[in-house]
Amino acid sequence: MVRKQHNASLKGYNSFGIDTTADLLVEWESVADLVEFLHTEGKALFGGQWDILGSGCNTLLTGPYRGTLLHSVAKGISIVSDTPEGVLIRAEAGHTWDDVVAWSCAQGLWGIENLSAIPSSVGASAVQNIGAYGVEAKDCIESVEVLHVDTLTVGLIKGSDCAFGYRESIFKSALKGKVIITAVNYLLSRTPAPKLGYGSLQEEVAKLGEITPQAIRQAITTIRNGKLPDPEVVGNAGSFFKNPILPRTQVEALKAEHPTMPIYEVEGRPECLKIATGWMIDSLGWKGRSLGRAGVHDKQALVLVNLGGAEGCEVVALAERICKEVKNKFGVDISPEVNIL
Repeated sequence: MVRKQHNASLKGYNSFGIDTTADLLVEWESVADLVEFLHTEGKALFGGQWDILGSGCNTLLTGPYRGTLLHSVAKGISIVSDTPEGVLIRAEAGHTWDDVVAWSCAQGLWGIENLSAIPSSVGASAVQNIGAYGVEAKDCIESVEVLHVDTLTVGLIKGSDCAFGYRESIFKSALKGKVIITAVNYLLSRTPAPKLGYGSLQEEVAKLGEITPQAIRQAITTIRNGKLPDPEVVGNAGSFFKNPILPRTQVEALKAEHPTMPIYEVEGRPECLKIATGWMIDSLGWKGRSLGRAGVHDKQALVLVNLGGAEGCEVVALAERICKEVKNKFGVDISPEVNIL
């Protein structure tokens, strides 16, 4: 099934709740449907402006989209193989990410439980290399199924070939606009492998009296719900900014000047350290403040919110103001994690 909407309202397709439109919104349910549509209309589509809209939970729309947005509504999770080496599961690109985590935890599978309660889609999990509580999607992505837009042929990209980095992947660089993600395969395990060394997670899990994927999921969901706003109530896209990864010498100099600044080791990069953007924004007094109809969440300074009726340009103006003040105070450039269209 392919559903086409001209001058489509996007208010229900983005977690910021921005009320805007797209010239054309195309929703597809299967790869065969997508290929058929692109065979007949792909030349016109790819000759103009187009993009892929995932769950809209990591997207800021700055105005009417003058082109075509492709949106997968394909759903489905299945076990591909179950061996002592691991359990390979496959999820369609349009499936809600947290539903995949809930399903895997219910199956007693380890690997993605720390990524609970992240608003995202399966396709976006690979594009963004989503991460939280010491785990990233790349840790479990075995391969990504794609459709090549030039040939309309399907392909499989190994996780090791996806150039995953901190909120980065090959799908945001070399393959941007060249492939459409149709499904992702994750390699999980039945062998317990809890990762509880981040923040207050261990303490929250201890309250539950057991260490299982389900318990860790419940603990993380409790923590996240306590500090992040519900998009159904307050429009937002979760963490708006990335945490900068900088040379160790630069971070150590900042730490000496600002002793309470949180810093983190970066796996595989001993010459670098990661610093907390939220701490810098909070120290500038932005938590709970607003600029017009856009504001900074009062419990988490990394989160920008729509206070009601904000346009995308208002959120951008707030973000730019914050970036400028962080640069002036700390000499650090911060950048959005959110995809701005």
